[in-house]
Parts: sequence; structure tokens; C-alpha cells
Amino acid sequence: MSRVAAVVFALVSGLAIASPQAAETMPASGKISAIPPSQRLHLILLGVEDVARSVKFYEALGWKKSPSGNEGFVKFDMGGYALCLLSREAFAKDAQSPTAKGSGFSGVGLAYLAKSTDEVPLVLARAVAAGGTVVKPVTKTAWGVAAYFKDPDGHLFEIDYEDAWVFDAEHKLVVDKVNAK
Repeated sequence: MSRVAAVVFALVSGLAIASPQAAETMPASGKISAIPPSQRLHLILLGVEDVARSVKFYEALGWKKSPSGNEGFVKFDMGGYALCLLSREAFAKDAQSPTAKGSGFSGVGLAYLAKSTDEVPLVLARAVAAGGTVVKPVTKTAWGVAAYFKDPDGHLFEIDYEDAWVFDAEHKLVVDKVNAK
């Protein structure tokens, strides 16, 4: 099937193919089968105004930059997945967004689960010293202790401690278990 025929097939079938080059991946039969992704994430992409400035912030938190990135796509190894920084403009272009600007509450937050209640204010202090902004100071909650900060680009982070969370020996979350009170 030619690229043009594949694009026409996709359009008639109601499938979205962004470009004729994408049609090269269509099977020769012209039929597209769907498979579910495995239940994991590999990359968290954060669009930032200034990649170098954001790298300095995350390094000031104590995180180590991966040597396999580059100045336009910086990775921090998070133990089996990566937090990646790239410019908002490049991210928007790749996602075919009409604008790189965003405003208001995004409804997305990244959470760090602390090892103790004492760790919550210490991590918050480190984030502020690195250039973050406190959104919610350390507060006792119904479940434990929590605080929120934003990085220099406004990405929301929660620092949380709750007795219910279960971790393995490497402080990785055991998702399917909770501690009983």
C-alpha cells in the first residue's frame, strides 16, 4: 500500500495519522490492530521556560543529571523512569499544540513520599533554597503531614508522609499494599 493510499485508508477509517511518513508504519494489510500499553510510565516530561535554569533547580535539590541527555533534553534517573526537562516551545511543537503557553491549575502534581514526618519540612526547605516557591506550608492532614511547592516553572510538587504507604528496602512504593492503622 502506498503512503498516500494508507493515509486515505486511515482517513476513511476514522484513524488519525499525522503525516504521510506515519503511514509507513501501517501494516501491508492496511488493518491496524490496537494493543494496550503496559501498565507503567517511563518518562515524565516537564516543559520549562529555561532548561538550564531548571537543571540548576533540580541539581540544587540534590538530584543527579543523567549523562545520556543533552542541553535541550535533560534527564534525571528516578529509578526505572526519568523526569525529563525540555523547553515548553519544543514540547508544544512535538505535541502539535497551537501554543506553548498555559495558565491556571493544571490538575497535575508530582508527589514525593517522605520517609518520616520530620523529612517533610527538610525537603520543603531544600526546595525553597533551590528556588522553589511554597504553595502550602507543612500541614498536619487527616492522613499525616504534607506540603506543596512549585518549581521555577510552576510545576506542582507535594511532599507527603502517611503511615499507610508501604515501601520496599530501596524506598520504592509497594502500590498494592497499605499499612493498617
